[in-house]
Amino acid sequence: MDGVLEKAAVQRAIGAIKSLGMQGEVKVLSDSAKTAAEAAAGLGIQVGQIASSIVFKLPSGNPLLVITSGRHRVDTARVAQLLGVDELGRADADYVKERSGYSVGGVSPVGWVAPPEKTLIDEALNDYPEVWAAAGHPHTVFPTSFTELVEVTKAQPAVVGD
Repeated sequence: MDGVLEKAAVQRAIGAIKSLGMQGEVKVLSDSAKTAAEAAAGLGIQVGQIASSIVFKLPSGNPLLVITSGRHRVDTARVAQLLGVDELGRADADYVKERSGYSVGGVSPVGWVAPPEKTLIDEALNDYPEVWAAAGHPHTVFPTSFTELVEVTKAQPAVVGD
């Protein structure tokens, strides 16, 4: 995967990791990490250790970032109720790219071009001492922890999945 670390989105994620004082080093995977299952297989870890950054559209039109464990899907009705909104809007690939600066499959929880209006983090990620998140490209990931993600993203811990 020559050149992946030089891509602008990956460089933005690396810059954010460093500027936030995070300890993890970005790792390039030979196989894609577009899905939690692919990332976990590539790293030799449990799928629940993958911190997937899922973007939704709030009624305000602004993005909601949900950092969820790869071991389950986001329950949109539960999250909408938690936030006191009628429903969460779908965020298409163009919206995700425009708001986060990252393409779907490589959305990092840090280094967004404009911060999300709200960020939730799945309490299930706290079950693992180390979790891995995307770093701006489907082949790049970095290690972190639930506590570190809460601190650097100002995320609200919540039960977001089933």
